[in-house]
Amino acid sequence: MSKKIEGTITITSSGVGYFSHPDLKEDIKIEAKFLNTALNGDTVLVSLFPENKNESQRKGEVVEIMKRKKTRFVGTIDKKGKNYSFLIPDDQKMYTDIFIPDPDKSIENKDKALVEMLSWDNPKKSPEGKIIKVLGKKGEERVEREAMVLESGLEVDFPKEVLKQAKKIKKNSKEKKKRAKNDRKDMRNRKTFTIDPESAKDFDDALSIKKISEDRYEVGIHIADVSFWVKEETPIDREAKKRGFSIYMVGETVPMLPEVLSNDLCSLNPNEEKLAFSIIFEMNKKGEVFNQWVGETVIESDRRYTYKEAMEKIEQGDEDLNTLNEIAKNRKEKRVTNGSLKFKSDEVVFELDEDGVPLDIKLKESFETHGLIEEFMLLANRKVAGKYGGSPFVFRIHEEPDKETIQELKGYLSGMGYDVKLGDKVTSQKINDLIEEIEGKAVEFLVNNVILRSMTKAYYSTKNVGHFGLAFDKYTHFTSPIRRYADLTVHRIIKKKIKNKKLKPKSEYESVSISVSENELRALEAERESISYKKCQYMIGKEGKKRRAVISGITEWGIYVRDLDSYAEGMISLRSLEDDYYVLDKENYRLIGKRTNKEFALGDEVKVVVDRVDLEARIIDFVLA
Repeated sequence: MSKKIEGTITITSSGVGYFSHPDLKEDIKIEAKFLNTALNGDTVLVSLFPENKNESQRKGEVVEIMKRKKTRFVGTIDKKGKNYSFLIPDDQKMYTDIFIPDPDKSIENKDKALVEMLSWDNPKKSPEGKIIKVLGKKGEERVEREAMVLESGLEVDFPKEVLKQAKKIKKNSKEKKKRAKNDRKDMRNRKTFTIDPESAKDFDDALSIKKISEDRYEVGIHIADVSFWVKEETPIDREAKKRGFSIYMVGETVPMLPEVLSNDLCSLNPNEEKLAFSIIFEMNKKGEVFNQWVGETVIESDRRYTYKEAMEKIEQGDEDLNTLNEIAKNRKEKRVTNGSLKFKSDEVVFELDEDGVPLDIKLKESFETHGLIEEFMLLANRKVAGKYGGSPFVFRIHEEPDKETIQELKGYLSGMGYDVKLGDKVTSQKINDLIEEIEGKAVEFLVNNVILRSMTKAYYSTKNVGHFGLAFDKYTHFTSPIRRYADLTVHRIIKKKIKNKKLKPKSEYESVSISVSENELRALEAERESISYKKCQYMIGKEGKKRRAVISGITEWGIYVRDLDSYAEGMISLRSLEDDYYVLDKENYRLIGKRTNKEFALGDEVKVVVDRVDLEARIIDFVLA
């Protein structure tokens, strides 16, 4: 009798499945004919075939679908007649089209739509589906953006009842705020300002500073008091929990809260009285904290700075900003000394025309003021976790990488010529030494990305295990309740603890932690898709032109490269290398020509030509110049 195991299946774009399980030494290959309607990410029951010495990998068959990962798909309508159509899914790992009987007659061919897949138990037939929403014409900027969000399992439009409640809150806000101010610490007489990206519309956090003595300062970190306006278990709250995050697509933000709240009522806009939840420190320029106070406040921001504007004020000698910058630098130095990792951002920004088409792609400009804000947000998050992090609580945790992952990292770095003595237990100091070694080199982005991929993903939990990347014993997210539901939850917990009110059972906070952690991955997926789409869009029309690139990956089927000017990534197919027959050296991550001994290795700079751009599949094909 064959062994049956339950687990998750991964399906490639070619329609072949791979089943992994902790009890198995290697993945089980599931050929297309044995998938039996299983889709990527489904929880399935697999029957293992007997081991075959003539096959390099053990195989199996899906015998039951235990749980579908998703049943909603975005795609393009292909009309076959008056009475039926098919949806061609955008998801490259969805290997079958979806049959739509009797579609709405107003739907046109090549429209994009969101479709609910109905039950599917016959692999010989296409699954049947019904249209949930028609998005519009394929290729339009708005349509494609919405398609990426919906495909990730999140929403763009707010339900009517949520928008109705948001308008009602705004309508009654003046009287509510007037009553609330009497019971709050008044911080309106402090010099207060926000520092955010130029495109920001929602201001979660503001800083204030007041000199107390020669080397003592009162520094206030003021966070939008979203929990005052958004009450638990209301339509807005349920929708915010469902979303979990604001999604930052290229050219547009999909907010967690309706804009009347996120950009207006809750946002710490300049020259407006705002309700905040603040943590106020007494500290010196070394960054040492002597006293702290946490509670509800009323503030008024004097100015909204961009990062660039704040940096210019520092260079012009602004005393308050220079003091805050000195404190931040000292805190960062101590943080890194204590084991915090110091990755550099590899984020890109797009210059778009009026239609949303990218004109240019650049690395995001970094100023000292980015570090200034980062340090004070880290300080606030860490201090409230330390003070209020008794059970129940929602922590932001980051576990140590496992031994197997570290060995893979060592092999990858060795293939790039870096002999790193990581040992079985990686330390932040060893990683920071490596980051310093590659700073400014063409492969800096690659090494940073490899190290980041070797790290476990940070997530939310009621169980605290610390934060490896920051080297903090306790950490949470407190500073962005407009755009992260976890922060809103933490605000509610802290307020209840301050006021000695009854908290929800720990299990409910764990449920929220799991939900927002899952939605974080979905939001990141949508954001990555948006960036990938824009990079491909930028490369259209650049076919045949020579470009500089660096090798970022080596496989049996091709060489992955990153264009050094646009930061777009694509592949050079092995079939296009006609000067020799190349063999993969897996251990050293390189291709070697059998006849010429010519090598292609990770980190090598190469001249390439854009051969083909497939915007729909997000694929850029290069050939060597």
